[in-house]
Amino acid sequence: MPNKKSGYWKNTMIEVEIDKSSGFCFGVVTAIESAERELKNTDTLYCLGDIVHNSLEVERLEASGLRTIGHKEFERLKGKKVLLRAHGEPPSTYEIARRNNIMIVDATCPVVLQLQRKIHKCYEATRGDNTQVVIYGKKGHAEVNGLVGQTEGTAIVIEKIQDLEKLDFSRNICLFSQTTKSLDGFREVVAEIQRRIADNVTFEYFDTICRQVANRLPNIQAFASKHDRIYFVAGKKSSNGKMLLEECRKANPNTLFISEAKEITEPLPPGVNSVGVCGATSTPKWLMEEVAVRIRELNAGR
Repeated sequence: MPNKKSGYWKNTMIEVEIDKSSGFCFGVVTAIESAERELKNTDTLYCLGDIVHNSLEVERLEASGLRTIGHKEFERLKGKKVLLRAHGEPPSTYEIARRNNIMIVDATCPVVLQLQRKIHKCYEATRGDNTQVVIYGKKGHAEVNGLVGQTEGTAIVIEKIQDLEKLDFSRNICLFSQTTKSLDGFREVVAEIQRRIADNVTFEYFDTICRQVANRLPNIQAFASKHDRIYFVAGKKSSNGKMLLEECRKANPNTLFISEAKEITEPLPPGVNSVGVCGATSTPKWLMEEVAVRIRELNAGR
C-alpha cells in the first residue's frame, strides 16, 4: 500500500509531492480563523464578499453558517455581524456599518491595512499639489477597491505598461502596489515611469508587495521544475492563482490547472513518475491533499 510521509505519496513507480510553501497566506488564515471562531457562537455570520477565492473553502464555511453577501445587501443590513475579509475595505464600508449599527469583525490583513494607511497619508499630504496617486494592481479587485477608497476614489489604477497612458508625466506621481502583484511587473512599471517622467517633477514609488506572496514565485518555480507533471490547484477567481499558474508553466510546461480532485479522471501517462501538487495563497491544504489522494488512487498498482 502507498504511504504518506513528509508530504509525499509513494508506491513502486510513482511519487506525489505536495508543495509545503503553497496554501493560505497568513492573512487568509487569520480571516478563516476569525470566521470559525465567530461561527462557534452564532448561527449566522455575514461575510462581505467571498472570504477566500476558493469556492470549496467558501462552501465549507457556509455549511457552518457563514453567509456571503455583496455590497448592495450590506447597505440594507441593520444590526447584524459582518466579517470583513483579508482584502480590506474602503472607508465608506465602515461608515455604512456605523450608520446601520452593524458589528464589524475586521479580518483585514495587517499588510493590506498598513498599505491603506500609507496611501491615505500620501493622499492627504499631496492633494493640494496636484500629485497623481497611482496603484499598480488589478482594477476592480477587492483589495484595490479598498486602496482607491483611501483617496476618495481619485487614485489611478495601472494594470500593465500600456495603462501608463492614463498618467500625466508633467505632474508629480506617487506609486504604490497591490500587495499580491508581481515584483517584476512592479519594477517594469517603475522603470517606464522613470524613463518618461519630466525632469522638473517628483516621482516617488513604494514597493508594497507582500514578501510572503512574492517569495512564492521562486519557490514554486523550483518546485515545478523537479517534477514530470504539476497539478496546480486553485479557484477560478484567484488573481494570485493565475499569476502563480503562469510561473509554474514557465518552469514546467506539463502543468495542469484544476480546482478540485474530481477533475482528475485518468491515470498518469507512461513516463510520468514524479508529480507535484501546488496552489495559490487561496488554496487550502486539505484540497491539495485530496488531489494527492486522487492521483494515488488512479495510479494504484503502477
